[in-house]
Amino acid sequence: MTHQHLSPEVEDYLEHLYMRQHEGYMGALPELSDRGMGELLRHHLAVFEGGAVTLTKDGLAKAERAVRRHRLAERLLHDVIDVHGRDVDHAACEFEHSLHHGVDEHICTLLGHPKTCPHGRPIPPGKCCREKKRAADAAIAPLSTMKKDERGTIAYLSSRQPETVQKLMALGALPGATVHVIQLFPSVVFQVGQTQVAVDSALAGDIYVRRAGG
Repeated sequence: MTHQHLSPEVEDYLEHLYMRQHEGYMGALPELSDRGMGELLRHHLAVFEGGAVTLTKDGLAKAERAVRRHRLAERLLHDVIDVHGRDVDHAACEFEHSLHHGVDEHICTLLGHPKTCPHGRPIPPGKCCREKKRAADAAIAPLSTMKKDERGTIAYLSSRQPETVQKLMALGALPGATVHVIQLFPSVVFQVGQTQVAVDSALAGDIYVRRAGG
């Protein structure tokens, strides 16, 4: 199967359609130029009926991949390059369109297969996530996958449950805090600041750490 490159205009349109159909996005769809509309219809990515627009099966697959690339770009810019605020959105919009031919898979593995973007929205899983690949030298990884005595800095908390995030923050697991893994079984024990914290592996999996030297 050959990779079909779409214009940034059409990829952005597909992303908005995806968010509208699958995430309850209520914002207006971006306007398409005549060229963009022609590209959308030529590749059978969406159908227009009764004033409504719906993704086709092919359109959904491409929209999901576009959303994935955008949110991985946000994660990379936010966690590794340390870009924050509105700059993340603008830079990710430019950067995402170059993440083709498996580049997104390499970035996903590098980041430890993150589940959400910096805004807390889900990142659609890719092939690397489904196969549960883990790069030994991943720059950012869940605390639960780190080795005993490994150190790093908390990059972000991935849980979308406010109570889980609050619990982790109450324990001192804050972005920017340094951590030292002391024990991995039967519970994950790590030191953050001057405090030793014990959590189960599921909770440790919500703490993503920028590994020392990563």
